[in-house]
Amino acid sequence: MTFLGEKLKKLKEEGRKALVGYMMVGYPDYDTSLKAFEILLSEGVDILELGFPFSDPVADGPTIQLAHEVALKNGITSKEVFETARRLKVNFPEVPIVLMTYYNPIFRMGLERFCERAKENLVDGFIVPDLPPEESGPLKEATNNYELSLVLLASPTSTEKRLKLICTMSDDMVYFVSVTGTTGARRELPFEELEENLKRYKSVCSKPVVVGFGVSKREHAERISAVADGVVVGSLFVRLAGKRDLKYLAEAVRDLSKGVKHFQIKERNL
Repeated sequence: MTFLGEKLKKLKEEGRKALVGYMMVGYPDYDTSLKAFEILLSEGVDILELGFPFSDPVADGPTIQLAHEVALKNGITSKEVFETARRLKVNFPEVPIVLMTYYNPIFRMGLERFCERAKENLVDGFIVPDLPPEESGPLKEATNNYELSLVLLASPTSTEKRLKLICTMSDDMVYFVSVTGTTGARRELPFEELEENLKRYKSVCSKPVVVGFGVSKREHAERISAVADGVVVGSLFVRLAGKRDLKYLAEAVRDLSKGVKHFQIKERNL
């Protein structure tokens, strides 16, 4: 079992749901991004996603697209991303660190070499938003060789047949997209539709499922925690880091963490 799998198992045994936090390496500058990562880790994030800058982030909305662009202008490369992962993992060894990366950087470096460098720098797995499950076999083989976790995305339009394939090709969890479209904080989310979609997912897959895209406030975290194994927050955290509002970033992490934990407390009291 990978370290990510062990973490998810431990959370389940403790009756807890996961807060998954995303931040872009090198945005708005390297030092600020490092401080932002440390805030996420110290204020309640259970699983950390490191954003890997890429020139064509098709799954991302304006906030994270800008983060990709600025990070690339700041000269962030795979070297800085892997070094950041190692540095954070040394200081926060209990938190799984996964790279949120498009497939092109992996392919260009070579699947085996990319996985080798990730393992050397204490990365625990990858989330690859543009990798179809039908084409994920070679990367899954490489990640398995290095005991890394591969996480694929499912969406509201995924059929049961496709959900089964996504489940098979994902190692420890599946990332379920709450809405069709790109990333970005939203005022409202389609909770009733999401509940139905997750029922369909759970009817064909028993692996933990985390929900992202649009999560921006405590209410979202509470409601998603009621039907999923974890909540993913990205654009909100990236926007606050981009404004260098690290005090409010810390408050936002604490508030969303309380949202996840608040549901767990209510569930135990039933």
